[in-house]
Amino acid sequence: MSPVSRARKKAAQPSTPSVTGLFKDVLRDFSTLGAEPEVLDVELLTSEVLGQWWEIEIEEGETPLGMELIAFAERKITPAAAALLAGLRVFAETDEEREAAAAALNTVLGRGIPEPEWAADLAAVTVGDCWRTGDVFGDESSLLCVFSRGGVEHGLLALVDFTEGGRIRDVVVVDKPQDVLAEMRQQAADDPELVTLERVLPERAHQLLADGLAATDVVEEPDVSEDYARFHALALAWIRALPAPEPSPEITEWPEQVREEVVADFIGSGLVEDTDATRFYARLLVDHGCETEPGSPLRVGPEKLARFLESLLDGEFEVDEEYEEALEPALLGWVTWASDRAGLPEPARVALLESTTEFLEEFAQDEDSALDVYFDGSEGIEDPAELAEALARRMFAVPTVYTEIGDEELELEPADPEQRRLLVIGEHPEYHEALAEETFDGEPRMRLALKTTIVDQLWADEPAEVWQAVRRLSETGQEREEIFDRLVDALAAQLTEAGEHEMDYDVDDYRKALGDLS
Repeated sequence: MSPVSRARKKAAQPSTPSVTGLFKDVLRDFSTLGAEPEVLDVELLTSEVLGQWWEIEIEEGETPLGMELIAFAERKITPAAAALLAGLRVFAETDEEREAAAAALNTVLGRGIPEPEWAADLAAVTVGDCWRTGDVFGDESSLLCVFSRGGVEHGLLALVDFTEGGRIRDVVVVDKPQDVLAEMRQQAADDPELVTLERVLPERAHQLLADGLAATDVVEEPDVSEDYARFHALALAWIRALPAPEPSPEITEWPEQVREEVVADFIGSGLVEDTDATRFYARLLVDHGCETEPGSPLRVGPEKLARFLESLLDGEFEVDEEYEEALEPALLGWVTWASDRAGLPEPARVALLESTTEFLEEFAQDEDSALDVYFDGSEGIEDPAELAEALARRMFAVPTVYTEIGDEELELEPADPEQRRLLVIGEHPEYHEALAEETFDGEPRMRLALKTTIVDQLWADEPAEVWQAVRRLSETGQEREEIFDRLVDALAAQLTEAGEHEMDYDVDDYRKALGDLS
């Protein structure tokens, strides 16, 4: 969003760590407003205050910080308390908090503090034109809503990301919306075949903003700009001045039958070979579209395709090695098919194919880079077949370098034994709470330790009979989890006590037990 630089400058933020200290700093900031501040400055300050705890999740039974701040201000007999409560009466983000702020303001005014003269002007804006510019693919759109007050115009500028269901990733207040509109017009004029500009009804703008903010706010760790929290409360208040929103489009989840029909339609287009690999990728694309953009699962655009490839690279989907070469023709065929279906103009189709080709090249490079971690310690192997075997063995032991333990997402180095152990633990979320509380004991703890030992053996290929057993069991159709259960049983059967809390095993007997697995 290029016009972000036009956003109002940010005020200094409180640095006191305690809640009481924070509230004192808030009142101090409001005390500096003076008797006749600009109304927008009051609005921005109130919004910034609320934005400081926008991401804080309130546990059930806890009092929201907004309610605590209101109660704190209600106990003060100062103009700053009245100014703060006047702002919260309008900009607090829930009906409960706005009502509580109004009641607290009445209490403070009842003690002889005058109501700020500007209080009635908060969020009292007149709606002007609304404009939207975006790429022809529909990946994202910049939405500008013009508001005026006292003959002065301001704008609310939001970046809507349709690759994630229409979430708002950025929102700012701009001082000169006509300058921003001029930039939007220039962008469309410079590239009319790829950039669109249209005036939208305020009702439609209201729906896009309200739905987009709501969709973003329920995400645990949303990908938003630094300004998002700062302008969040102000945006919610100003859009209430817009006419009632258009009804949100109804979204019906595609059932299995519909998804398979789409895959069949794609395969039947003749753009790709009808193979298991092609059908696999087509179904992944359909499922990805249904998950990230359920209102338009088959829409195609550069950013949407880039995120699909990112999901592959991050290991969100398990892809058979034999399918890897089919990715490029399947994805390029999908782009052509989906572009035809969407009726994209020829320049857009060419640009999309070019972008997809670049993404695929970057994906291949990133994938190679990601695989490098599996070759640590195998520098002496020169035979390509041996390298491929080593990669297959280590990737069976550690299928991904990404894991989640508790609330923490980790990218780890499998060559490091301690980090490799964490990757094994990450595969068993059912044990995480017990491990954290150090109450994890007995057979589950032993089996997890044995699995870690086997993973280490596979990584080092010592004893070699472990990987030989894996290959034999795989040929019988057994899945990875089943195979590890068999390996753990084989190792457990050889254990003998070697001392207090220590176990040992006879390597020769273990090798023989592995050789008997089939």
